[in-house]
Amino acid sequence: MSKLQAPRGTFDVLPDDADAREAVEREARRVLEAAGYRRVETPTFEATELFARGVGEATDIVRKEMFTFEDQGGRSLTLRPEGTAPVCRAYVEHGMHKHAQPVRLWYLSSFYRHEAPQAGRYRQFWQVGAEAIGSDDPAVDAETILLLADLLDALNTHGIRLRISSLGTPETRAAYREELQAYLRAHEERLPREVAERIDLNPLRAFDAAGIEDLMADAPKLLDRLDADDAAHFAEVRRLLDGAGVHYDVDPTLVRGLDYYTRTVFEFESSELGAQSGVGGGGRYDRLVEMIGGPDTPGCGWAAGVERILLAADRPPVAPPPVDLYVAFVRPGDRATAFALAGEARRAGLGAQLELAGRSLKGQLKQADRVGARFVAILGEEGTELRDMESGDQRAVDAGRVVREVIRGREL
Repeated sequence: MSKLQAPRGTFDVLPDDADAREAVEREARRVLEAAGYRRVETPTFEATELFARGVGEATDIVRKEMFTFEDQGGRSLTLRPEGTAPVCRAYVEHGMHKHAQPVRLWYLSSFYRHEAPQAGRYRQFWQVGAEAIGSDDPAVDAETILLLADLLDALNTHGIRLRISSLGTPETRAAYREELQAYLRAHEERLPREVAERIDLNPLRAFDAAGIEDLMADAPKLLDRLDADDAAHFAEVRRLLDGAGVHYDVDPTLVRGLDYYTRTVFEFESSELGAQSGVGGGGRYDRLVEMIGGPDTPGCGWAAGVERILLAADRPPVAPPPVDLYVAFVRPGDRATAFALAGEARRAGLGAQLELAGRSLKGQLKQADRVGARFVAILGEEGTELRDMESGDQRAVDAGRVVREVIRGREL
């Protein structure tokens, strides 16, 4: 019988990997909660309509990449492919528009897309994200960008470049879309088949296509077509970033793969990641809440891939959890006493491990040394002895005083 393996595009998080991922979560909590963001988690699956209406039926995510299924009641459900639409759904469903605005939320969750697996890109993946919903102030855009920059800096990611642009309003984009479509049709013979097929459906994605960079460099740019309000909004975002010392490149070819974006968009890349260089990004989505049935509500946010952050970052040094006490015993009849002693130690706030593999006393002492135990309590025929693993000293103690002696010895 062949051995079973994890499905293609998924992965197991092993203990050493979990330590690094916990460092990402710890830094995300520190950076974001200091700025007033509070954690939120949404269900793993949502109504398919949420993504069709919010993300956009013309996007690759909705057309090609979603894991969609029908439940026993005939309802179409989808494993969440991204986090912003679910957070906005929760904002509407739970009446968060009644709270002081903007509502600042962050999450660290798993997401699912049927993509071709490659380094840092999986079918089940994790993202850390932040959303500020309820304000159209350019300072919101600048703050969200600054927070992601701070997080990536705190995690020691390398080769980071920030690109920013503006997509204007949907009305501006609609007029520009027709202009871009005309340009693409005039050069259709030079387009890859996939790009040519999407001229009507999603022409802005031509800017992401490989092999036609020279052609798209001469294409009309949306950034040059912004109306006065959108241009002023983008100028203020840049002014705030300049004042905060955030370095960026204005890139008029930057587009995002989701239909809900308006005005500011941004992306952080890392030269450590090769062709698939994106670490995280986002932008403003002033129409999304209304698109999914809520009130007219502006918003701005981002998501960053945990796996991609770890590929671009130094692995943080992680010390194993301390083992203050290892409880060893000689006679099988002392197992219950050893078990109770380990439990007492843990309730007192100590790191305590118990012999569980039937080793000899010599083997137990080796195991205690292997896990870095500071003290070993040895339950023997003549009573209990406590060994200091640093000094090698060993002395008899009353079993009821073991925990107090370990605490006292740890504090010396």
